[in-house]
Amino acid sequence: MQKLIALINVIAWAGFWSFGYLALTSDGFSDRQLVISAILACLGFGVGVIAYLKLARGAEASGYAAKTSLIDPAARERAQAEHPL
Repeated sequence: MQKLIALINVIAWAGFWSFGYLALTSDGFSDRQLVISAILACLGFGVGVIAYLKLARGAEASGYAAKTSLIDPAARERAQAEHPL
């Protein structure tokens, strides 16, 4: 399943960069083509971010990547007391 998510991630980011480039550098395109390119770039960005986050979560769960360390409540309160906003 992780390989499928990785493949989706690569395809989504490729779509984001290619359609984003088309949307930004289009000279002879109609407004309809420009809007379609922008929508496809946004979809590629969204799917790419979601797939990346799923891959990162899976890497932490499998032990491949180090787990993100959360600060304990006492240390958080002490840090906020030292540097209030």
